[in-house]
Amino acid sequence: MCMFFFLFPVPKDPNGPMLYKGLYHLFFQYNPTAPVFGNISWGHAVSKDLINWSFLDLALQRDKPYDQNGAFSGSITFVKGVPVILYTGSALNLDQSQNEAVPANISDPLVRTWKKLERNPIIFPPPSGVRTVDFRDPTTAWIGADGLWRILVGAKKNATGAAILYTSKDFVHWDLVDNPLHEVAGTGMWECPDFYPVSSFGTKGLEDSVRGSGVKHVLKVSLDNTRQDAYAVGTYDAAADKFIPNVPELDTGIGLVYDYGVFYASKTFYDPEKQRRVLWGWVTEKDSVEADIAKGWAGVQALPRQIWLDETHQNGVRQWPLAEVYKLRRRDYHSQAYRKLQGGALQEIHSGRKKFQLDIEVTFTVRNHKLVTLDSIMEDGQTSCLGRTTASREAIGPFGLMVLASDYLQEHTAIYFALLRSKSGWKPLACSDIRRSSLQPNVTKTAYGGFVNVTSTEQQLTMRVIVDHSIIETFFQGGRTCITSRVYPTSGSPRLFLFNNGSAPIGASIALWGMKNATFTLS
Repeated sequence: MCMFFFLFPVPKDPNGPMLYKGLYHLFFQYNPTAPVFGNISWGHAVSKDLINWSFLDLALQRDKPYDQNGAFSGSITFVKGVPVILYTGSALNLDQSQNEAVPANISDPLVRTWKKLERNPIIFPPPSGVRTVDFRDPTTAWIGADGLWRILVGAKKNATGAAILYTSKDFVHWDLVDNPLHEVAGTGMWECPDFYPVSSFGTKGLEDSVRGSGVKHVLKVSLDNTRQDAYAVGTYDAAADKFIPNVPELDTGIGLVYDYGVFYASKTFYDPEKQRRVLWGWVTEKDSVEADIAKGWAGVQALPRQIWLDETHQNGVRQWPLAEVYKLRRRDYHSQAYRKLQGGALQEIHSGRKKFQLDIEVTFTVRNHKLVTLDSIMEDGQTSCLGRTTASREAIGPFGLMVLASDYLQEHTAIYFALLRSKSGWKPLACSDIRRSSLQPNVTKTAYGGFVNVTSTEQQLTMRVIVDHSIIETFFQGGRTCITSRVYPTSGSPRLFLFNNGSAPIGASIALWGMKNATFTLS
């Protein structure tokens, strides 16, 4: 498979990604004994290119009183050039605390062995307002104007999600700041917070402590209530240690999400070699626990993505598979130039390859119809996608792709646009409909969706769809809207179709490549 997956454990949250001594490292929540939740440790893998990986021994195990129930999620920060792990320990009574580990040998580029500090735990929950089971997942640290280190820890205060702020002079002794960096009522537990700067211009990433003119900040959290990664773009007031969202209605937890499908517990890191910010995310299973046990593994990591501020709509981000993913494209390229899809069209794409692993790029041309952004920033794309099917015949759309389709379309996953009429024009809705993705029982069958921001001059809608057996990652309009789906088709020879079920004709051009397997080795 071309995606980064693990055959026998339960890989969960990506933790502490970094570049160290010429190697990329990824740590992850991991059960080394069974494909079910439990025995949570830190797995560890290394790579030269973020695509092909070697698995190493466990980095952290649950071997201390403060982490007997699990070595939960955390981050890595470079302190005087040395990578330092901050992670959550869960004790047998489920109390959560923050703990530190350092490399046993800093000259080892593989950093196989880590030592936990004797004085752990180094951070306990606040004395009031936060339950001891709602205090986890420390962020990568940054340095403020006063020279102090700062980190966030995810928390919940009653039903209010909060990013609790701590400061330190030495990265060992930490002081609680009186007020959180940010909190939003009604959003529930904030897991896996991530806080980082983005440039207002271009796609280059920024190191975590950068601030000032031309810099915005992203505050992302994983919402335990909805299992989505929610974020907001805003300003970091360094003097007051406060995050101020650009648009209050798009605040963290009530506005935008990274991915409208199955994508959770994400983590970014700054890649100094290529000056970019890289995003990892966990793609969960959507079948039964019994099926996971039968196949011997559960959970995957999505393809690594570059993430940056959307230059046309600076209240959101864009995401795109890393350039290294292009290396997985096979040489057998197939394309069809612009053609008109009449209403009701269903056109099979014959590429000469089995369609289990594909990288597909499609451009749709919508002429004589003005595309607009949303009338309301709070519109719910998921509900809109659930309220229609590919057979719904509207003025413009749905039009898109059917992937992993069986001979008579009993099974297929539909990835499409539909244009909804508004007062000022037509607003694009992006959907990934998996309700007919499998004949298997006991698998999730739903539709995911989100609206797509466009500019007033755009007349083309694009999607890049990467199919890898049971995972489908779709990047709409250059990554402004993303949807990851998990499907379990039974057909041994899936087919690929373009379709247009709207009344209006749509122009379409398509290019696709077969995909090679990435390599995974045990060290």
